[in-house]
Amino acid sequence: MSTTTRSVVTSSPARWHAWLLAARPKTLVAAVAPVAVGTALAYNQHAFALRAALAALAGALLIQIGTNLTNDVLDFRRGADTAARLGPTRVTQAGLLSPRAVAIGAVVAFALAVAAGGYLVAVAGWPIALLGVLAIASGVAYTAGPAPLAYVGLGDLFVLVFFGIAAVGGTYYVQVMAALDRFSRWQALQAMPQALVLGVGVGALAMAILTVNNLRDAPTDAAVGKRTLAVRLGDGRTRRYFDSLIFCAFAVPVSVVVFGDLGAAVLVALFSVPFALDPGRAVAGGAAGKALNPVLGQVARLQVAYAACLSIGLVADRLLRAWVSGG
Repeated sequence: MSTTTRSVVTSSPARWHAWLLAARPKTLVAAVAPVAVGTALAYNQHAFALRAALAALAGALLIQIGTNLTNDVLDFRRGADTAARLGPTRVTQAGLLSPRAVAIGAVVAFALAVAAGGYLVAVAGWPIALLGVLAIASGVAYTAGPAPLAYVGLGDLFVLVFFGIAAVGGTYYVQVMAALDRFSRWQALQAMPQALVLGVGVGALAMAILTVNNLRDAPTDAAVGKRTLAVRLGDGRTRRYFDSLIFCAFAVPVSVVVFGDLGAAVLVALFSVPFALDPGRAVAGGAAGKALNPVLGQVARLQVAYAACLSIGLVADRLLRAWVSGG
């Protein structure tokens, strides 16, 4: 062990804290937000099922953690994480945990996700099994293989699909299937298109978080051949892309009210607009490098506020309809 490595290990935080850093708790909102929205839509459609919702939440969190751990160790091995990194600490690069330990942690997280998914498969059948396999495979492929998704500019698509559309739609679907004794499958699945559209809104904000991260890291990523979408678009177009994602997120609740079957209460989601102002100004104003680190937190808080307000709106919509009908 070199003197530098020994110094890092000696001054490292407690081992549990190193694992907490590796799990990247601040990113886990991307897993919680779509499950909250999918569950609120299930309640809106009289299909809420607590055990299915909790299993979906556990699976989403574990897949996110497994993806984070895989990203940590493989980015280090590919040379993308170095001492020049501007973002939060990466435990493998910092010497807080060994690459082998982090890799084993990723396997354990994905294995636990499979265990959580077992109940969901029993409830909802092969579509959920297929979705789970694709989610885990994509989580690994994010930084693994000859053409990792994050290195060829497809990371944003992965986030939109698995932390937006599939997560909201899948959470809604498993609760519908668990509640089939209350009504027919056809009645329950009528709201599935709306679940997928709502997933676009949640996914757009998850993509916005990734965009800020990639905008900050674009110079160091380009130097090691990591061709994220921010590297491919360039600085100016990436900032405009960020604005378009925020706009898309807030266009979604309006669209499901205007073109769908949901009531105006869903527009409560727009109460989260003020949370978009500070990160929007920072990105438009040219914030770069370490100055983008607090912007990551601001966009994460925006996603929390958006998911919370949208969920409240979906619940309120059902309650208002029941009140109007006298039920």
